[in-house]
Amino acid sequence: MNNLSHYILLANLFRYPESDFSNKIEQCRSVILDWYPEAYDDFKIFADYVANHSSDEQRELFTKTFDVQAICYLDLGYVIFGEDYKRGVFLVNMKHEQDLAGNDCGSDLPDNLCNILTFFTKTNDAGLVDELAVKILIPGVNKMLEEFEPYRMDIKLKILKNRHYAIIQEELYSGNVYKHALLVLLKVLQKDFEHVLFKAAHDLAVDEQYHKSFFNKSSVNVEVNRVFEKNNSINNYKQD
Repeated sequence: MNNLSHYILLANLFRYPESDFSNKIEQCRSVILDWYPEAYDDFKIFADYVANHSSDEQRELFTKTFDVQAICYLDLGYVIFGEDYKRGVFLVNMKHEQDLAGNDCGSDLPDNLCNILTFFTKTNDAGLVDELAVKILIPGVNKMLEEFEPYRMDIKLKILKNRHYAIIQEELYSGNVYKHALLVLLKVLQKDFEHVLFKAAHDLAVDEQYHKSFFNKSSVNVEVNRVFEKNNSINNYKQD
């Protein structure tokens, strides 16, 4: 197995910002610059934001991105499988593998993005790492990035405004730098696992079955998908 120790550093990009968050981000810089220069522009955008904003601002952005009124979620099983029973099977299997590797998942679920990235650095099962990268991580990160598309972000903002959520702050959605952190991770994964030949992950339909609330998650994305699909249907009808 190739050295995957840099995934500890990448996991830090997606952890709740503590007092040493800026230092942890800077630890990634030389790795990205030396080994993944194609990802450096995106990394710099994220690192510059962290360097120029207070800890409170960093935490607020994290919470608005991944927790309260979230744009997307860090639980990859939910991202890929939604409420389907396969997510439960995946969670059980990941818990077993995390325990075997001695990876303490803390208060987060075993399918949390940070826990899976850390798992890469602790397991000796190269085949499992390859499969997780190609079937879960890469498609999962791509799905997360879809939620940052301007059209979908506009719909989310309209839905939240219609619900009269007073705490919404548009600047935390518009130009959200976590999109660039996800792009960094995606580019690293694609380069590290370009040799892997597993069949692509599940081609799941974008509908309520896979996006309604799970473990008390927000159902905003369900409404976004409905609007998105409705508008696409109208456009397709007009083209016909």
